Amino acid sequence: MKKKLLVFLAAIIVLDVVALGVMFFKRNNNEPVKTDVPVAGTSAESSLSTTQQELFSRISFVAVGDNLIHDTVYEQAKARSSTGYDFTDAYERIAHLIEEPDVAILNQETVISTEHNVSSYPMFNSPVEVGEEMLEIGFDVFNIATNHSIDCGEKGLISTINYWKEKEAITTGAYLNSDDFANIPMHEVNGVKVAYLGLTESTNGLSLPDDSEVILVLASEESRIQQRIMQAKEKADIVIVNAHWGNEYTHEPTDSQRKLAEKMASWGADVIIGHHPHVIQPVEYIENADGRRTLVAYSLGNFISAQNRGPRMLGGMLNFEIVKNNTTGEIEFENVKFSGVVTHYGYGFSNIRVYPLSDYTEELASKHGVLNKTSDFSLQYLYDILNEVIDKQFLK
Repeated sequence: MKKKLLVFLAAIIVLDVVALGVMFFKRNNNEPVKTDVPVAGTSAESSLSTTQQELFSRISFVAVGDNLIHDTVYEQAKARSSTGYDFTDAYERIAHLIEEPDVAILNQETVISTEHNVSSYPMFNSPVEVGEEMLEIGFDVFNIATNHSIDCGEKGLISTINYWKEKEAITTGAYLNSDDFANIPMHEVNGVKVAYLGLTESTNGLSLPDDSEVILVLASEESRIQQRIMQAKEKADIVIVNAHWGNEYTHEPTDSQRKLAEKMASWGADVIIGHHPHVIQPVEYIENADGRRTLVAYSLGNFISAQNRGPRMLGGMLNFEIVKNNTTGEIEFENVKFSGVVTHYGYGFSNIRVYPLSDYTEELASKHGVLNKTSDFSLQYLYDILNEVIDKQFLK
C-alpha cells in the first residue's frame, strides 16, 4: 500500500515539474500563457485598456495672442466695479474655450506693476485685476517679454515679475536675476514635462540700466537662446517658445522671423508661438534634420485691444494636442486647429469684449465701431482674412 502511494506521489511530482517547465519555456519565448478571456466590461478588460493607454501620454493646449489693455478697456472695467476693476464682461464669452484644455498660454502684452499708476499707450501699466481675471478664466502660462516690458522701467518689470510669482503663475522671457533665469520654467502635465521660454525682438528703444540684474531675453541674443533651448530640451519632453517679433500690422512673417524660427526648431523647440504684429500670420510645420517637426504660429494677433482697424479685430486661437510615446520618448502633434477670435466694440469703443469667431454674427459686425475706419468690415471680411492667411489644414 505504501509502495503504491509513493508511486502515485512521484507521478504527481513529475507532472508538476513538466507543467512548470512548459510554462517557463513559453514565458521565455514571449508566448502568452493562456488564461480566461476577459469578458467585456470586466475589471480584466479595464486593466488591459489602462495598460495600452499608459503607452502614450496626451496634453491639450490652447494659445492666444496679445492681451493689449488700452485705457478704454480698463476704464470700462472700472465702471463695472465699485471697488476696483471688473474685467469679467470683456472675456466671459470666450472663457469656456480657455478653461477646457490642460494648458492655456497668453501673451500678456502690458506690464502689471503694483509700483506704478495704471496707464495706457504708449507707456502701458495695467490693473492687477487683469492678471486675476486671466488666471480666473484658466490661463496657466504668460509671456511677459514684449516691446512694452520696460514701459515702467526696471522697477516696473521687477514688480511685474514678482506679481506673477506671487500668483504662482508660469512666466516666460523676463527674470529677476541670473539665479531666477537658471531655473527654466516648467511643469509636469499628465506625466509629461513641458518647458517654457520667451523672447522679444524689440523694447521700443528702452533698455535696462547697465548694472541691472534683471534679464529680459532679446531675439538678438541667439547664443543665449540656443543654450536656453538646448538646456530645456535636456530637462523636458516638450519645449515651447513664445516669440515677440515681426512687423506690426502685416500678415506676412519677416525673413528674420523665419530664420530665427528655423534655428530655434533645430536647437530643440517643439512649438513656437508668435505675437506682436497685432494681426494674424501663418501657421506651419518646420521639418528638422533629425526628423522632428516643430509647430510654428508666426502671430496670433490680438486677444483684446482698443485698436481701430479691421484686420486688428481678428485674432487667433491655436489649439493643439501633443502625444508622447512613453516607450520611445517621441512626440506627435494631433488636432492642430486655428480658429478666429474677434474683438468687438460699439460706437466710440463702447463695451469692448471678445468673441469666438464661430459665435460672432453679421448683426454684431454691422454695429462694430471699427466701421468708422474700415467701412467694409463684416463677418465675411473676417473669414476672408482667416482663409487667406491660414492654411486650410489648420482651420476648423
